[in-house]
Amino acid sequence: MKKISGMVVIGLLALFIGLVISIQITTTQGSDHGGLIPYAKAQGYLEELKQVRTEKDAALQELNELEKRLEKIEAEKANEDFFLANLVSDLEKYKMAAGTVDVKGPGVIITVDDPIPTDEYAGVHSVIMLRYELLLSLVNKLKEAGAEAISINGQRIIVTTEISLAGNNVNINTVPTAPPYIIKAIGSPETIESTLTIRFGIIEQMRNFGLRIQIEQKDEIEIPRFSGILKFRYAKPVKMEE
Repeated sequence: MKKISGMVVIGLLALFIGLVISIQITTTQGSDHGGLIPYAKAQGYLEELKQVRTEKDAALQELNELEKRLEKIEAEKANEDFFLANLVSDLEKYKMAAGTVDVKGPGVIITVDDPIPTDEYAGVHSVIMLRYELLLSLVNKLKEAGAEAISINGQRIIVTTEISLAGNNVNINTVPTAPPYIIKAIGSPETIESTLTIRFGIIEQMRNFGLRIQIEQKDEIEIPRFSGILKFRYAKPVKMEE
């Protein structure tokens, strides 16, 4: 009986050892299988990451190229805008110099009128008309004083403007005018007035003929554009040689 019990115990121990060995083998195999799957996935992730990095580098390179192209376009546009801005600015200057646009700015308003009727001027229709050349001298002095725009009774003074006696009127830009004469000039008010009122200057000369003259400095005055038609029959632009 003891022999049988010992054999049973030995058998049970053998079975237990077998079971333990079997469990260990199974566990080891399971562990190896479980380790292979994460490794394969990691390899896949690495490949995907490598591909993403490659695409990212390509995208960054394309972005850099686009930024360089944009900078080039912006530089070209800036140069173009600068050129156009200068062109427009020059055109405006030429238009103002030609008198083809309305202008405004600080300046002076000069009123010139005939003397108060007296026996000395009895029978004289108009002193200023008889001495209309004084208006020419006044315009020249205004230009000398730096006036940038001048008008007389609303007529803009330009390069072709004439001031001439025509019957009982003084024509300015072929338009008949009569006193009082309102002369507007845009420029430095102080400089213009001091130039005109200098001793033995044009204002003193005009007053010596009994003309009544008033000068007002203004912060802003408006001078209309030349309303006639500019025609050049003989003058032609000289083409620049290439």
